[in-house]
Amino acid sequence: MIIDFHTHSFPDSLAPRAMASLIPTFTAIASFSPQTDGTASGAKKLLSEAGVSRAVVCNIATNARQEPKVNDYAISLLNDGFFCPLGSVHPDSENIESELDRLKAAGIKGIKLHPDYVRITLDDDRYDKIFAQLIKRDMFVVVHAGRDPISPDKIHATPEMFRAVIEKYPSLKIIAAHMGGFAKAEDVYRHLVGTGVFIDTSLSSLRDSEKEVLYKILSDHDENKILFGTDTPWSIPTREIEFIKNAPVSEEKKEKIFYKNALSLLGI
Repeated sequence: MIIDFHTHSFPDSLAPRAMASLIPTFTAIASFSPQTDGTASGAKKLLSEAGVSRAVVCNIATNARQEPKVNDYAISLLNDGFFCPLGSVHPDSENIESELDRLKAAGIKGIKLHPDYVRITLDDDRYDKIFAQLIKRDMFVVVHAGRDPISPDKIHATPEMFRAVIEKYPSLKIIAAHMGGFAKAEDVYRHLVGTGVFIDTSLSSLRDSEKEVLYKILSDHDENKILFGTDTPWSIPTREIEFIKNAPVSEEKKEKIFYKNALSLLGI
Protein backbone atom coordinates (compact mmCIF):
# COMPACT_ATOMS: atom_id res chain seq x y z
CA MET A 1 0.00 0.00 0.00
CA ILE A 2 1.19 3.52 -0.79
CA ILE A 3 -0.38 6.76 0.43
CA ASP A 4 0.86 9.93 -1.24
CA PHE A 5 0.75 12.69 1.38
CA HIS A 6 1.56 15.56 -1.00
CA THR A 7 -0.36 16.16 -4.23
CA HIS A 8 -2.09 19.10 -5.87
CA SER A 9 -5.07 19.56 -8.16
CA PHE A 10 -7.51 22.28 -9.14
CA PRO A 11 -11.20 22.37 -10.00
CA ASP A 12 -11.73 21.38 -13.63
CA SER A 13 -12.84 24.90 -14.55
CA LEU A 14 -9.75 26.47 -12.99
CA ALA A 15 -7.06 23.92 -13.85
CA PRO A 16 -6.11 25.21 -17.35
CA ARG A 17 -5.67 28.76 -16.10
CA ALA A 18 -3.85 27.73 -12.92
CA MET A 19 -1.40 25.47 -14.75
CA ALA A 20 -0.79 28.09 -17.44
CA SER A 21 0.23 30.57 -14.74
CA LEU A 22 2.48 28.10 -12.88
CA ILE A 23 4.23 26.23 -15.69
CA PRO A 24 6.44 29.11 -16.96
CA THR A 25 7.82 29.78 -13.47
CA PHE A 26 8.26 26.15 -12.49
CA THR A 27 9.95 25.14 -15.74
CA ALA A 28 12.16 28.21 -16.08
CA ILE A 29 13.42 28.40 -12.50
CA ALA A 30 13.27 24.81 -11.25
CA SER A 31 13.01 22.74 -14.45
CA PHE A 32 9.86 21.04 -13.11
CA SER A 33 7.72 19.52 -15.86
CA PRO A 34 4.03 18.90 -15.07
CA GLN A 35 2.92 15.29 -15.34
CA THR A 36 -0.83 16.00 -15.36
CA ASP A 37 -3.23 18.66 -16.59
CA GLY A 38 -3.76 19.85 -13.02
CA THR A 39 -7.16 18.21 -12.55
CA ALA A 40 -8.12 15.73 -9.85
CA SER A 41 -8.94 13.11 -12.48
CA GLY A 42 -5.51 13.59 -14.06
CA ALA A 43 -3.80 13.17 -10.69
CA LYS A 44 -5.85 10.09 -9.85
CA LYS A 45 -4.97 8.41 -13.14
CA LEU A 46 -1.24 9.13 -12.86
CA LEU A 47 -0.99 8.07 -9.22
CA SER A 48 -3.14 4.96 -9.59
CA GLU A 49 -0.99 3.77 -12.47
CA ALA A 50 2.08 4.22 -10.24
CA GLY A 51 0.55 2.05 -7.51
CA VAL A 52 -0.67 4.77 -5.14
CA SER A 53 -3.77 3.77 -3.13
CA ARG A 54 -4.79 7.13 -1.61
CA ALA A 55 -3.67 10.73 -2.16
CA VAL A 56 -3.68 13.73 0.14
CA VAL A 57 -4.56 16.88 -1.83
CA CYS A 58 -2.84 20.03 -0.58
CA ASN A 59 -5.07 23.01 -1.33
CA ILE A 60 -3.77 26.53 -0.72
CA ALA A 61 -5.59 29.78 0.09
CA THR A 62 -3.19 32.40 -1.27
CA ASN A 63 -5.37 35.22 0.09
CA ALA A 64 -8.15 35.49 2.67
CA ARG A 65 -10.86 35.98 0.05
CA GLN A 66 -10.07 32.60 -1.49
CA GLU A 67 -10.65 30.60 1.69
CA PRO A 68 -14.31 29.67 1.15
CA LYS A 69 -13.87 28.53 -2.47
CA VAL A 70 -10.63 26.66 -1.72
CA ASN A 71 -12.31 24.86 1.13
CA ASP A 72 -15.45 24.20 -0.92
CA TYR A 73 -13.23 22.41 -3.44
CA ALA A 74 -11.49 20.46 -0.68
CA ILE A 75 -14.81 19.30 0.73
CA SER A 76 -16.04 18.31 -2.74
CA LEU A 77 -13.10 15.90 -3.09
CA LEU A 78 -14.38 13.89 -0.14
CA ASN A 79 -16.87 12.37 -2.57
CA ASP A 80 -14.03 10.41 -4.18
CA GLY A 81 -12.62 7.78 -1.83
CA PHE A 82 -9.21 8.02 -3.50
CA PHE A 83 -8.57 11.52 -2.16
CA CYS A 84 -7.90 12.80 1.34
CA PRO A 85 -8.22 16.56 0.80
CA LEU A 86 -6.78 19.29 2.99
CA GLY A 87 -8.32 22.70 3.44
CA SER A 88 -6.48 25.95 3.93
CA VAL A 89 -6.71 29.23 5.83
CA HIS A 90 -4.85 32.50 5.42
CA PRO A 91 -2.91 34.17 8.27
CA ASP A 92 -4.79 37.45 7.67
CA SER A 93 -8.24 35.87 7.59
CA GLU A 94 -10.92 36.93 10.03
CA ASN A 95 -12.64 33.56 9.61
CA ILE A 96 -9.93 31.11 10.68
CA GLU A 97 -11.99 29.53 13.44
CA SER A 98 -15.20 29.20 11.44
CA GLU A 99 -13.39 27.78 8.39
CA LEU A 100 -11.53 25.24 10.53
CA ASP A 101 -14.83 24.28 12.16
CA ARG A 102 -16.40 23.82 8.73
CA LEU A 103 -13.53 21.65 7.54
CA LYS A 104 -13.52 19.59 10.72
CA ALA A 105 -17.28 19.03 10.54
CA ALA A 106 -16.97 17.85 6.94
CA GLY A 107 -14.38 15.26 7.92
CA ILE A 108 -11.20 16.96 6.74
CA LYS A 109 -8.22 16.18 8.97
CA GLY A 110 -5.82 19.04 8.27
CA ILE A 111 -4.80 22.06 6.25
CA LYS A 112 -2.01 23.21 3.96
CA LEU A 113 -0.09 26.46 4.37
CA HIS A 114 2.36 27.90 1.86
CA PRO A 115 4.36 30.80 3.36
CA ASP A 116 5.94 31.64 -0.01
CA TYR A 117 2.60 32.06 -1.77
CA VAL A 118 1.23 34.34 0.96
CA ARG A 119 4.60 36.13 1.36
CA ILE A 120 4.56 35.70 5.15
CA THR A 121 7.50 33.94 6.79
CA LEU A 122 6.75 31.04 9.12
CA ASP A 123 8.15 32.91 12.12
CA ASP A 124 5.49 35.62 11.79
CA ASP A 125 3.15 35.90 14.80
CA ARG A 126 0.13 35.74 12.50
CA TYR A 127 0.51 31.96 12.31
CA ASP A 128 0.12 31.60 16.08
CA LYS A 129 -3.67 31.72 15.98
CA ILE A 130 -3.76 29.09 13.26
CA PHE A 131 -1.47 26.72 15.16
CA ALA A 132 -3.37 27.17 18.42
CA GLN A 133 -6.71 26.50 16.74
CA LEU A 134 -5.36 23.41 14.95
CA ILE A 135 -4.18 21.95 18.25
CA LYS A 136 -7.57 22.68 19.79
CA ARG A 137 -9.28 20.74 16.98
CA ASP A 138 -6.68 17.96 16.74
CA MET A 139 -5.94 18.83 13.09
CA PHE A 140 -2.55 18.70 11.38
CA VAL A 141 -0.86 21.12 9.01
CA VAL A 142 1.35 20.55 5.97
CA VAL A 143 3.67 23.50 5.30
CA HIS A 144 5.85 24.09 2.26
CA ALA A 145 9.47 24.05 3.41
CA GLY A 146 12.62 25.41 1.81
CA ARG A 147 13.02 27.00 -1.59
CA ASP A 148 10.15 27.46 -4.02
CA PRO A 149 10.16 28.62 -7.66
CA ILE A 150 7.54 31.26 -6.85
CA SER A 151 10.01 32.98 -4.50
CA PRO A 152 13.52 32.13 -5.73
CA ASP A 153 15.28 34.87 -3.77
CA LYS A 154 13.69 34.39 -0.35
CA ILE A 155 12.88 31.30 1.68
CA HIS A 156 9.76 31.87 3.78
CA ALA A 157 9.94 28.64 5.80
CA THR A 158 13.40 27.49 6.87
CA PRO A 159 14.32 24.43 8.98
CA GLU A 160 15.21 26.80 11.83
CA MET A 161 11.70 28.29 11.69
CA PHE A 162 10.10 24.84 11.86
CA ARG A 163 12.22 23.98 14.88
CA ALA A 164 11.07 27.17 16.60
CA VAL A 165 7.42 26.33 15.86
CA ILE A 166 7.62 22.82 17.32
CA GLU A 167 9.47 24.10 20.39
CA LYS A 168 6.69 26.65 20.95
CA TYR A 169 3.87 24.21 20.10
CA PRO A 170 5.17 20.73 20.96
CA SER A 171 1.74 19.12 20.50
CA LEU A 172 1.24 20.58 17.00
CA LYS A 173 1.22 18.00 14.22
CA ILE A 174 3.24 19.95 11.65
CA ILE A 175 4.60 18.41 8.45
CA ALA A 176 7.54 20.14 6.79
CA ALA A 177 7.23 19.31 3.10
CA HIS A 178 10.06 18.34 0.75
CA MET A 179 12.09 16.38 3.30
CA GLY A 180 11.95 19.29 5.72
CA GLY A 181 13.22 21.93 3.29
CA PHE A 182 13.74 21.88 -0.47
CA ALA A 183 17.40 22.59 -1.31
CA LYS A 184 18.18 22.86 2.43
CA ALA A 185 19.04 19.25 3.29
CA GLU A 186 22.09 20.04 5.44
CA ASP A 187 20.10 22.54 7.51
CA VAL A 188 17.27 20.02 7.87
CA TYR A 189 19.68 17.42 9.20
CA ARG A 190 21.16 19.95 11.62
CA HIS A 191 17.93 21.49 12.93
CA LEU A 192 15.05 19.04 12.42
CA VAL A 193 16.27 15.45 12.59
CA GLY A 194 15.24 14.04 15.94
CA THR A 195 12.64 16.75 16.65
CA GLY A 196 8.86 16.36 16.72
CA VAL A 197 8.44 17.79 13.21
CA PHE A 198 7.01 15.43 10.61
CA ILE A 199 8.56 15.52 7.13
CA ASP A 200 7.24 14.40 3.77
CA THR A 201 9.50 13.06 1.05
CA SER A 202 8.03 14.92 -1.95
CA LEU A 203 10.39 15.89 -4.80
CA SER A 204 13.29 13.88 -3.36
CA SER A 205 13.95 12.11 -6.65
CA LEU A 206 14.82 15.47 -8.25
CA ARG A 207 17.56 16.29 -5.75
CA ASP A 208 20.56 14.27 -6.92
CA SER A 209 23.08 16.71 -5.45
CA GLU A 210 21.56 16.24 -1.98
CA LYS A 211 20.79 12.53 -2.23
CA GLU A 212 23.34 11.39 0.35
CA VAL A 213 22.07 13.85 2.95
CA LEU A 214 18.44 13.07 2.16
CA TYR A 215 19.12 9.40 2.86
CA LYS A 216 20.82 10.37 6.13
CA ILE A 217 17.67 12.28 7.09
CA LEU A 218 15.53 9.23 6.31
CA SER A 219 17.85 6.99 8.29
CA ASP A 220 18.13 9.16 11.39
CA HIS A 221 14.75 10.89 11.73
CA ASP A 222 11.98 9.35 13.86
CA GLU A 223 10.47 6.44 11.89
CA ASN A 224 6.98 7.56 12.97
CA LYS A 225 7.38 11.06 11.55
CA ILE A 226 8.16 10.49 7.86
CA LEU A 227 5.47 10.47 5.16
CA PHE A 228 5.78 9.54 1.50
CA GLY A 229 4.90 12.27 -1.00
CA THR A 230 5.34 13.10 -4.67
CA ASP A 231 4.16 16.72 -5.19
CA THR A 232 2.13 15.60 -8.21
CA PRO A 233 1.85 17.08 -10.80
CA TRP A 234 5.45 18.33 -10.44
CA SER A 235 7.28 15.00 -10.20
CA ILE A 236 7.10 11.49 -11.61
CA PRO A 237 5.47 9.27 -8.95
CA THR A 238 7.31 6.09 -9.95
CA ARG A 239 10.65 7.85 -9.44
CA GLU A 240 9.59 9.12 -6.03
CA ILE A 241 8.55 5.59 -5.06
CA GLU A 242 11.86 4.19 -6.30
CA PHE A 243 13.76 6.78 -4.25
CA ILE A 244 12.20 5.43 -1.06
CA LYS A 245 12.54 1.79 -2.10
CA ASN A 246 16.29 2.37 -2.55
CA ALA A 247 16.71 4.16 0.78
CA PRO A 248 19.17 2.58 3.25
CA VAL A 249 16.50 1.93 5.88
CA SER A 250 14.68 -1.19 7.04
CA GLU A 251 11.66 -2.60 5.26
CA GLU A 252 9.65 -1.89 8.40
CA LYS A 253 10.59 1.79 8.24
CA LYS A 254 9.72 1.91 4.54
CA GLU A 255 6.27 0.53 5.33
CA LYS A 256 5.79 3.31 7.86
CA ILE A 257 6.94 5.90 5.33
CA PHE A 258 4.80 4.55 2.49
CA TYR A 259 1.52 4.22 4.38
CA LYS A 260 1.45 3.36 8.09
CA ASN A 261 2.30 6.85 9.35
CA ALA A 262 -0.23 8.36 6.95
CA LEU A 263 -2.95 6.00 8.14
CA SER A 264 -2.27 7.12 11.71
CA LEU A 265 -2.37 10.86 10.93
CA LEU A 266 -5.48 10.52 8.75
CA GLY A 267 -7.26 8.35 11.26
CA ILE A 268 -7.94 5.65 8.69
